[in-house]
Amino acid sequence: MNRQMESQTRKPAPSRPAADFSAASFPVVCVGGSAGGLDAYIRLLQNLPADMGVAIVIVNHITSMPTHLHEVLPRFTKMPVDLIAEHMLIEPNRVFIIPENRDLHVRNGKFHLEPISKPRGWPDVITVFLRSMTECWDGKLIAVIVSGYDGDGAAALCGIKDAGGITIAQKLDTAKQPDMPESAIASGCIDFVLSPEGIAQEIVRIAHIET
Repeated sequence: MNRQMESQTRKPAPSRPAADFSAASFPVVCVGGSAGGLDAYIRLLQNLPADMGVAIVIVNHITSMPTHLHEVLPRFTKMPVDLIAEHMLIEPNRVFIIPENRDLHVRNGKFHLEPISKPRGWPDVITVFLRSMTECWDGKLIAVIVSGYDGDGAAALCGIKDAGGITIAQKLDTAKQPDMPESAIASGCIDFVLSPEGIAQEIVRIAHIET
């Protein structure tokens, strides 16, 4: 009788469900840049710890040449650096690089790549990604605009703030090409204007608050 009762009550343990990345709560930092951005990316990553619980997404608006950032930047950070592929999970303590000539979106905690929606003229891949994040990410958002031509990203910054995120522009005299951070500042929706080293300090501060 006892064995019968035991066999009825002892059921196989249910398999552990996959993590619900659609409800992920760790911060995501989007670093948008272009011409002169490499200097900013390096200085930023050199000053970020590898275990702060934040995902870094570098959105470099390149359309005509393959990106090599995923090959260059591992020298300057202990975090893994990945070139984004379709359906790749967004995870903390990693650096993700947008491929060239693609728009980047987020759905259910994963990256999704689409053909670039603005193939002529200055691309708006930073704006596209930031708007996708405001619609599809439940965690804290930090938008960082660094050196580059044109004003990609500026149009999405007020939406980041409306979603409770933080917006940062690179200090103009530290940017090799100040057009993008200048446009970001002109949007009226920037919280901080900092050097790349100062941006790293602010990201660390925000990460500590979130944890």
